[in-house]
Amino acid sequence: MSYLFVGIGGIIGSLLRYYIGLSSVIWWSSPFPIATLVINLIGCFVLGWFTTYLSKLKLFSPALLTGFGTGLVGSFTTFSTFSVESVQLIQNSLWGFAILYVLSSLFGGLFFSYFGYRLGDICTKNRLQREGETYK
Repeated sequence: MSYLFVGIGGIIGSLLRYYIGLSSVIWWSSPFPIATLVINLIGCFVLGWFTTYLSKLKLFSPALLTGFGTGLVGSFTTFSTFSVESVQLIQNSLWGFAILYVLSSLFGGLFFSYFGYRLGDICTKNRLQREGETYK
């Protein structure tokens, strides 16, 4: 059953990424790949939150959790596009954009993952306290 949920999540995640990429052209004309950066930062936050909140509360089946984390978030974010866009910026001698993109992706990804994790941790503690349980 996990395969089905991963497949469905993958379809949804990749379509969301594609839609955001297309819609960013309307409001962003710089060579800096803002759409991929925003997509990856959102994905880092969501996965950080998801792995500490939803998975710890055991509200959903492991198959559905895998479909969301691996399928949807995994196909929504994209390391390969980040890598190709970084190389393209370098090949076009846009070194400032390339360095900014790589550093903001790396440190932004770590920050948003941590922020998602911390928020998920807080949400888990609050929910369990409301239900009269202790959090480990």
